[in-house]
Amino acid sequence: MPTHLALLRGINVGGHNRLAMADLRGVMTSLGHADVATYIQSGNVVFTTTGPNMEVLAAELERAIAETLGVRPKVLVLSRDELSQVVAANPYPKETNPKCLHGVFRADAMGPDDIAAVADVLERARAKGSADDATVVGRTLYLRTADGLGRSELAAQLARAKGPLSRDARTTVRNWATVLKLLALLEA
Repeated sequence: MPTHLALLRGINVGGHNRLAMADLRGVMTSLGHADVATYIQSGNVVFTTTGPNMEVLAAELERAIAETLGVRPKVLVLSRDELSQVVAANPYPKETNPKCLHGVFRADAMGPDDIAAVADVLERARAKGSADDATVVGRTLYLRTADGLGRSELAAQLARAKGPLSRDARTTVRNWATVLKLLALLEA
């Protein structure tokens, strides 16, 4: 049974950073991981490992992917228990459309400055009429985007230059349908 999840950021998006999932599975297996399976083309990998910790695993995967495949995605690793806790802590359980709820996964927990920045951006988005919402729990930012992520003023502002979701931040986003499917794969 898989014990961990690797989430890659920024692959196979708009024709950039092309990465075949078969190649990714090959890299994972070459590192000694077992029960390797990918889900959709956006860089979701479940696997079994005895690796030391999430940060070391993520760094090893980033290095191996860059060296073997020539692509340099940021990688986050979560344990099955961590993903289970993310699902259980969902502050928007009444959101029935999984495409309107997203988990923004971070390499580390948000500090007070990041949390204040999210609150500030949320306030600005609401001042522009946004019905979106955001809640930080540990190292996950839950985004509820009533009209979807692509039309979200809140998501756009969070992603700007130095926001908590900027290109420099070690984050990656998955919609709730994907989050639930990944948990099911880990529990299968």
